[in-house]
Amino acid sequence: MYRWITLTSFVAIVALASLQAEPPKPERFDETGFVAIFDGKTLNGWKVSAKSGHSRTSGHTSGGKWEVIDGAIVGSQDVPGNGGILITEKLYGDFEIALEMNNDDGPDSGLFLRSTDDGKCYQAMIDYHKGGNLMGIYGERMGGKPHLRNFDFGKDVTEIIVPSKQPDGGFKCPVKPEDWKTFWKHGQWNELRARIEGNPPKITTWIRGVKFMEYQDTEKRLDDKGHIGLQVHGGGDWTKHFVRYRNIRVKELKK
Repeated sequence: MYRWITLTSFVAIVALASLQAEPPKPERFDETGFVAIFDGKTLNGWKVSAKSGHSRTSGHTSGGKWEVIDGAIVGSQDVPGNGGILITEKLYGDFEIALEMNNDDGPDSGLFLRSTDDGKCYQAMIDYHKGGNLMGIYGERMGGKPHLRNFDFGKDVTEIIVPSKQPDGGFKCPVKPEDWKTFWKHGQWNELRARIEGNPPKITTWIRGVKFMEYQDTEKRLDDKGHIGLQVHGGGDWTKHFVRYRNIRVKELKK
């Protein structure tokens, strides 16, 4: 009897362990056709825009502080409360973008897709702070439409709360809260990826190779082409906290 209970307990433990899901495995992407749009040394091909609402503090005379440090684009507010956007000079239509991010916990940032000069865009969210989100989809300067996310950060960026307080559009979070610390490497470089195609567009986002959001809009809200942008949010005082991006590359997609 004693041996039977021990064996049964062992089998139960093994079965329970097998049910505990590991963080999802990353997809394998076809890297053919990607072109670097940041040379790691200069901001050639990019321009700072002070036209968005994030530059209101300066009276739209400056768009935050953007520089290249150790092979990365580093952004912050230039004076307390004043942010802005760094956008590509080139306009893009249907494309996929991949980049690596290593932001401080605190600044509100974003990856702008088909942005106008004044920051109207589909934003792949990089709200890297308490209550924020990564790679949800937000209509910047479009009345917050759409606004989809499937998790919220908890007390800091090392924990997530599932589900989000916002609707997820039917795309559930692929990572469990208990697996987040294993999946996401805070303080290290992590890859983010987004794809936009068609108009009304279909937008897909990934974190570390795992699909986090897929959304088909039903309205044409923007032109067929726009800038790619990186954001430093206005408000507060984030002059001593920084966003960092590197290895930025784009593949233009054929219709």
